[in-house]
Amino acid sequence: MLDDHAAEIFAKNKNMMVPYYIMASFAYYVEDNPIFSDGFYDNLAKTILEEWDTISHWHKNYLDRDALAAGSYLGEYPSIAEHALQSLRASVKPCKTKKQGKTPAPVDTTGQFGAGLFDWGK
Repeated sequence: MLDDHAAEIFAKNKNMMVPYYIMASFAYYVEDNPIFSDGFYDNLAKTILEEWDTISHWHKNYLDRDALAAGSYLGEYPSIAEHALQSLRASVKPCKTKKQGKTPAPVDTTGQFGAGLFDWGK
């Protein structure tokens, strides 16, 4: 689960709750392969509702306040959702270690292409 990863992102920028909620919904409802625990997803929906007036994001219009209150997502997904989810999963995938037991240095695999991929217009 990516609960801790997402919490760190949200602590830096609460607007990122919107794309992560959409990606988490896509992962759960479309792919049947959740990225968040049920509790984290439910709390995210509540927090988005609480912060509704102060959150600014291009894809906020995809969210429905009634669905958020119910802790679900019934809307359509922006076209970027599936690919952003795939990139998110790839970017936080644990690195395999070498046989010597050494941990490899972190590698920036997104490069220029991935720059801003998850900000979706913050």
